[in-house]
Amino acid sequence: MAGKQGGGTTPGGQTRRRLSTAERREQLLSAGAELFARSPYEEVWIERVAEIAGVSRGLLYHYFPTKRDFFAAVVERESGRMLRLTAAVPGVPVREQVQRGLGTFLAYVREHAHGFRAFHSAEAAGDPAVRRVYREALAAQERQIVEALAADPEAAHVTRDPPTLRLAVRGWLAFLFSVCVEWLDEPGLPLEEVRDLCARALLGAVAP
Repeated sequence: MAGKQGGGTTPGGQTRRRLSTAERREQLLSAGAELFARSPYEEVWIERVAEIAGVSRGLLYHYFPTKRDFFAAVVERESGRMLRLTAAVPGVPVREQVQRGLGTFLAYVREHAHGFRAFHSAEAAGDPAVRRVYREALAAQERQIVEALAADPEAAHVTRDPPTLRLAVRGWLAFLFSVCVEWLDEPGLPLEEVRDLCARALLGAVAP
């Protein structure tokens, strides 16, 4: 079993490097993201992740005791990535931040399509705990955008009514994710055009 857990030798006789705990966890989450991106939550068997990653089921369950825990970790991983990529830069005008943040976000979606699809699919999962993790992640993204918009003193084109601003951003996030899914299915449109479309939609949604 040692070879399945990251040690041992390859068929050519070379010694495999044993993965660290963080590396092994990342490997499992990557395999899980691919499966959850391709199949509904109810149809994914966590044992299949162990097969893809080449580890024992016991090792997988050591990291993630249940499928719920595993999918929640996949969702949290992708949410954390998106939040880091789109973090606001103090002192940069809103319009520039929107363009820059969307460009970075869309590049991430294109390069990590499995992870993004897995994150987006969490809302449709039948498990209430998984949906709660997804909604908490969505709320964190909403707060980050609202705070960036509200903090720009030059953003006269942004509504100053907090409930209206939050509702506009929430609706725009749903629009953004739907656009990204369609774009992944039909990737013919250049990233810059998708970016500009989403930027116009956000700035229009938050206008006074």
